[in-house]
Amino acid sequence: MQIIADLGGIPGKDCRGFCRYCYFRKVGEFEAFGCKNCSPGRVGCETCGKGVAEIGNEFLPPFLVMGNVQTTLMMGNFQDKDLKINISGGGDVSCYPHLEELTAGLGEFGIPIHLGYTSGKGIDDPGIASRLIENGVDEVTFTVFSANPDLRREWMRDKNASRAIEALRIFCESCEVHAASVIIPGVNDGDDLLETCARLEEWGATGFIMMRFANYEHQGLILGNEPIIEGVEPHSVSEFEELVRAIDREFNLRVTGTPVCDPQNGTPFVLAADSSREYLEILPEIQGEATIITGSIAAPYIRKIIHNLGAGDLVNVVGVNKDIACLITLRDLEEVDPGDLRETVIIPGRAFVHDMQAREVLSRDGVDRIVVRGPDRLTVDGEMSGTLSEYDVIEREMEAFYELIQAINFFGASE
Repeated sequence: MQIIADLGGIPGKDCRGFCRYCYFRKVGEFEAFGCKNCSPGRVGCETCGKGVAEIGNEFLPPFLVMGNVQTTLMMGNFQDKDLKINISGGGDVSCYPHLEELTAGLGEFGIPIHLGYTSGKGIDDPGIASRLIENGVDEVTFTVFSANPDLRREWMRDKNASRAIEALRIFCESCEVHAASVIIPGVNDGDDLLETCARLEEWGATGFIMMRFANYEHQGLILGNEPIIEGVEPHSVSEFEELVRAIDREFNLRVTGTPVCDPQNGTPFVLAADSSREYLEILPEIQGEATIITGSIAAPYIRKIIHNLGAGDLVNVVGVNKDIACLITLRDLEEVDPGDLRETVIIPGRAFVHDMQAREVLSRDGVDRIVVRGPDRLTVDGEMSGTLSEYDVIEREMEAFYELIQAINFFGASE
């Protein structure tokens, strides 16, 4: 369990400038999408507006961050022996000007500290890594992109590329490090990727998160900023999955990929595997009728699970042209053929669509449909699964599908 120490910070401003591949780059004005947190009669709120682009607060003063953590500790009943304080924000953690001071203060709580996503671009002195470790930092998630300082300098616009890489080495040798790279075809996916993984393995990194580069709206760029880089064609999902599996076979690192896959624990959707049929027998019987709307990656997995539950005649799965289900917007729902929909429709819990608009669009053929949200997540992605066992993943998926089936049976029950 983690307590978030939110530093604030704005992408592009509090990270020493956008990386060339950053999905916040080129974001302009956009209207709030609508989401589950909006009030019933109004489209738009903090979550689906400024929150999507993380353009809220600049870096917060350290006393305020400390105070927020202390309040959380006082108000909560934390018994978890694995409790950690996760320092994160909209900017780059390494660029926070009071990071040493903050970690020294948080270290007084006696709780291990996790540095959330950082690129290391704010590291002018590699020695800060040792000092942060002395202050209680025992886990770091570090965007390396490449162990080649020239590539980091060009693609991450990192003026201190060699110093950042040296700090990464120090972190790897002394604490748990989950390195991450956005994989760009023809840039850091060939020999450079092998060299980067070799260095990480040599230094003692724990894991390596491979993140497929997204360049188009259907891949997740919903802020009107596609393409991020002209002329670059990202890996297909199948190409990317094979690359993740190849790196996993080659190196002694805990390799995971997002949006797919985790070769060790079988995510996403372990329950879709034939070996998981015994777990499906524990779930309630599906008795209602419904349509599940989801993303293009999740659709075949969910369809197979529904089939293995023996409910293929009762529940159909419609995959929209959006890779990631939680990034579905109203535009995606407008492209769904109403003829494919039953009278009860379940959309992803975190979809960026206002409930009122979702119902209007999905009922535009004159059928007054019930439109409800399913669980926030039906599986876990590579950014999370690297710290989970197969049993942990199965447990989470079972809970999510139990909730989904309950919704189907309640809202999709025939009169």
